[in-house]
Parts: sequence; structure tokens; C-alpha cells
Amino acid sequence: MIRFVRTEQEPLAARLRLDIQRGRLGMGRIFEKRKYSIFKTAAQNSKLYSKYSKQLYMAAKNGVPDPNANPALRTMVERAKKENVPSHVIDKAIQKASGAGGENYQPARYEGFGPGGSLLIVDCLTDNNTRTISDVRNCFTKTGAKMSANGSVVMLFDHLAVISFSGGSEEKVLEAMFAADVAVEDVESKDGTITVFTPPAEFYKAKTALRDAFPDLEFDVQEITFLPKESKVLVGDELAMFEKFLGMLNDCDDVQEVYHNVSLT
Repeated sequence: MIRFVRTEQEPLAARLRLDIQRGRLGMGRIFEKRKYSIFKTAAQNSKLYSKYSKQLYMAAKNGVPDPNANPALRTMVERAKKENVPSHVIDKAIQKASGAGGENYQPARYEGFGPGGSLLIVDCLTDNNTRTISDVRNCFTKTGAKMSANGSVVMLFDHLAVISFSGGSEEKVLEAMFAADVAVEDVESKDGTITVFTPPAEFYKAKTALRDAFPDLEFDVQEITFLPKESKVLVGDELAMFEKFLGMLNDCDDVQEVYHNVSLT
């Protein structure tokens, strides 16, 4: 049955005021207010293609190289296409995972406190941990930031699956979730867009339930992400240093996603 775990406090979506903006903001369809919670690290096409090549490769390698039989791979293919990654880049990454051997990428997560006391989570895929941690530490050091122990920053974020799409009825969406026995944290309807928040473990179950209920549904956003429990506003030199910090992280080939709590307007 549907479980709203925040029944005695302001809904998560309302608290973070996550609005969907139609069209593109920087690297693709993202939440207008969510720019402070996740920084897309693909500022150029080459970075974007490299990022998705690694993620597609890992999704195929960890399951089966068939999107129809591998929900994680299917989701990654859909996201790549949404961000205009060419089909040949997608196909090459999947074909590469089908062969023997190949790269052995491992996930690596680093946490820390950035300029102005900001909070950051840096997710990487790497085949050389020594190189990756050195690159990430260099970004922290040169901007007066400080890396912290694993778990010290993550606890200040909500780890959630986020699915949004145009049209639909909030009541019908809730009925679909209820019928599929999906645990739901929150459902928000605003400006013709429905946004569903679920625990990460319910991500694929929720997507399946929505597609079964609404066969022609196209997702604008479908991802598992970190949303800050509290946002932070930086100004002046602190803001300039924070933006420099993000730019440096963006230049690191192994960095896939950067989550933070700074409100970038």
C-alpha cells in the first residue's frame, strides 16, 4: 500500500519547492529549483558522451546487455536519448559490455564541505582509484574545501527516486501506485506536471506501474538522486569560489554526478 512517510511534516517536494521547467536548462531537462541540488557534469558533448558510455557499459556489464531484459540499462538508455546522446555511442557502449574483458569501472563516492560551508557528494566511476581520489582531492584543496568521512554529508540529504511526467491526474497516479503496492514518499502535481518521489528500491517498480497504467507515458525525469534537506545561499566571493569548485570537478573525467545544497539562481 502507499506509505507517505512524511505525514507529520511539510511534504518533501513542497519543502524543496521542486518545479519542472519545460525545455532545457544547461544539460537537459532538470528541476528549475533543483539546480542547487545536482550539478550535471557534462558541460560539453565529449564529457556527456564519456559519462553515458561509462554508465551504459556498467549497467550492461552488471546485468545483461539487453535493455528489454535489464531495467537499469533501459533507464540509462532512455536518459541518454533524452540528453541527445547519439545512438552509435549508446550501441557501442552496450556492445563493448557484451565482450569478454574490457574496462573494470568501480563506483567511488567522496563527500565534503565546500566554500561557504556548502555540502557536496561527488559520485565517480573509475578504473584507477588512486588517480580519481587525487583529482577530486585537488579540487577540494585548491578551493579551500575539505573532504570528510564517508557518511558525514550523505546523512544531510534525502536519497530518493524521482519520476516526473506531463499530464495525468494525481489521483489516478496514486491509484496506480496503490494497485502495484509501491511505497511512495510524496506525489506533487504542479503546472501540468506530476512528480513522484519513492525510495530508491521502488524506482523500477514505480516506473513499471506508471507505464502499465498510462501506456503512452513519457518520463521527463527518471533518476535516483540526492536532495538536500536544507538549501544554502552563497554570495560574493564564496559563490564565485563555489562555482570555480564545480567547474574543476566538471573537468575531472571520472566524476559522474555532483550533488550539493547550494541554491544557484
